[in-house]
Amino acid sequence: MSRDYASETTSVQTAQKLGLLPEEYQRICELLGRAPNFTELCAFSGMWSEHCSYKNSIKYLKTLPRKSPRVLAEAGEENAGLIDLGDGWACAFKIESHNHPSAIEPYQGAATGVGGINRDIFTMGARPIAQLNSLRFGDLNEPRVRRIVRGVVKGIGDYGNAFGVPTVAGEVFVHESFSQNPLVNAMSVGILRRGEILSATARGVGNPVFIVGSATGKDGIHGASFASGDLTEDSIKDLPAVQVGDPFQEKLLLEATLELARTGSIAGMQDMGAAGIICSTSEMSARGGVGMDIWLDRVPTRGGHMHPFELLLSESQERMLVVVHKGREEEVKRIFDKWDLHCAQIGVVTEGPLLRFFFNDQKVAEIPAEALVVGGGAPQYDRPFSRPAYQDDVEKFDPAIVPIPKNLRDVARFLISHPNIASKKWITRQYDSMVGTANMSAVHPSDAAVVRLHDTGKALAVTVDCNPRYVYCQPAQGALIAVAEAARNLAATGATPLGLTNCLNFGNPYNPEVYWQFVEAIRGMAKACKFFGIPVTGGNVSFYNQTQWADRSIPVYPTPTIGMVGLLEDPSWRVTLPFRTEGDEIWLLGPVTHDIAGSEYVASWHHIVHSPAPHIDLEAESSLHHLLRALARDHIVSAAHDVSDGGLICCLLEMAIHSGLGFDLQAPPPVRPDAFLFGEGQSRCVVAVPPHRREALLQQAHRHGTPALALGVVQGQHIRVWGEDWGPLRDFANAYEATWPRIMGQDNF
Repeated sequence: MSRDYASETTSVQTAQKLGLLPEEYQRICELLGRAPNFTELCAFSGMWSEHCSYKNSIKYLKTLPRKSPRVLAEAGEENAGLIDLGDGWACAFKIESHNHPSAIEPYQGAATGVGGINRDIFTMGARPIAQLNSLRFGDLNEPRVRRIVRGVVKGIGDYGNAFGVPTVAGEVFVHESFSQNPLVNAMSVGILRRGEILSATARGVGNPVFIVGSATGKDGIHGASFASGDLTEDSIKDLPAVQVGDPFQEKLLLEATLELARTGSIAGMQDMGAAGIICSTSEMSARGGVGMDIWLDRVPTRGGHMHPFELLLSESQERMLVVVHKGREEEVKRIFDKWDLHCAQIGVVTEGPLLRFFFNDQKVAEIPAEALVVGGGAPQYDRPFSRPAYQDDVEKFDPAIVPIPKNLRDVARFLISHPNIASKKWITRQYDSMVGTANMSAVHPSDAAVVRLHDTGKALAVTVDCNPRYVYCQPAQGALIAVAEAARNLAATGATPLGLTNCLNFGNPYNPEVYWQFVEAIRGMAKACKFFGIPVTGGNVSFYNQTQWADRSIPVYPTPTIGMVGLLEDPSWRVTLPFRTEGDEIWLLGPVTHDIAGSEYVASWHHIVHSPAPHIDLEAESSLHHLLRALARDHIVSAAHDVSDGGLICCLLEMAIHSGLGFDLQAPPPVRPDAFLFGEGQSRCVVAVPPHRREALLQQAHRHGTPALALGVVQGQHIRVWGEDWGPLRDFANAYEATWPRIMGQDNF
């Protein structure tokens, strides 16, 4: 006999098994005025999980700036952030994590992360035009880590390629802290006309509620709760919590949704992601101040019998909840029939505030929508935090005791071939970057990817950035730098930032040292965003990226990934990264620093784990951004590349390798040579300038108060540094290109 979950008695012990705290169970009883049944308790478990409620982070997220004249939808208001592009167009964009699923089932975990973030975009009525990803992996010498890499990359590639949206940019960082717990952050960017925006709000009492897309199965049940706990040796048992994706179904769903958006028949729509039906119904209802009656037995299913709590919590992919204007039902059904997708009315909008769920004519759950959601009944905590002891070692770092290598060429070759800096073509060749014909960066790269907006005469520049080492050593400074570098990448390309989305990846929030990292990182991020005037339009918090393995608890390096979108009013302003012409002069814009702290050089060559993040001056950074945009608009520079990972020498080598042109670095170093070449001091950019444009460059630099230092000249196919021939460019190019294929194996495409 099947269990009657609608009447089954619950207890604190049951709640704890579902991931709820004892005090949270008591709070649920107070909100309902009674003890919840099992189905209701499962609903609270999903919605009050960290993944859905942000209960341990929302207090600090509220300190991030959210407003600007261009913001059309603030953080938390809709499925994704929405920015005004002018001329009747808008841009929807967001980044989210799929870390835990990718740890135990890399292929489907990464694939469904791509699918989910794209649904957030097109459920707003926007057509996705660009995908980005930010990936973190462990020690590549470990076979298990290489297996995760292969699965994640193939999952992203297979889903994105089949779905038909180009992957235009990304970043990869390798460190042993990610060996058991990789980070897979996916970003999607879409555009739409302002008059076709779909809202994730339920409106209109009596309006029918539809579930559309794929059938519902038992995959992904309790996925939100799974993402809200540490990984352990037993996590493989949670494999059913990982969703299974179908990019071809998603492509059909995309086209059906955009066709639907043009009809005006939709009162509200939301992607059915984390926590499934209970999330979509509660969030849409709470936003609209209404309720819903939902008949779960009308949900199209696949496979065997499903209990009400399974139907509520299933995270089966390629599904959405749609509130339709009454009387337009047949119009909606015809569109989904045309695209061969499920379209079933499962409910109706009611007077608020209750969500009532029925199964075979029996009411199985009744919950106020507001009780479940962020900003309503969902709990909010401020956890204890404490400064980690390792911060003492960071503060003790003394660059004077770091020896200067005798052979600087060897260090340069080591850095350019390090997995964190070397070419990622082994990865990117598995992605389709050309589909849609809008990617302007596929052949000639730039610091930020540029996507042409064919119907507007404009272009978007997009990037993702974060150096976890900086954040680990100095969380506030590291997060501030992540924002600054993203903005610098846009500026080096010629674009003006419009807004950012973030994916905040940290360990267990109950660990006081982890929570300190989080609080400090938010502080640094808020400072940078306010200084630059860049609003945060949304994103994702991913806690519990901390592995319980045997008797050890291992948090990942804290990684607040920044996704940023900028605008090029004229695509001809775009500046690319490679050197273009022999004889062009090479200039360093920004301060000359003796800073080696936090660098890949110090961490990987000297094996010094604890050193501060590099120095940054926000005034100097801002001046550089304004200068770079002015140089782009006036077509003064032929190439630009910001100085970041690997320092000045890796910046120059990347510009050379991508062009096939070498350089002669002539100016002697005004500081210690390893700091000059390998230091990662911020607020700097290298530009190449035709000789006849030198004076224009210097005038603009003077006008913006930014130092300009002549470095040398683009010349030949050799690398010369201060009179010494470092050998053919091809030697460095081969080292740059060979690292990932050598580690991963050439046969793994």
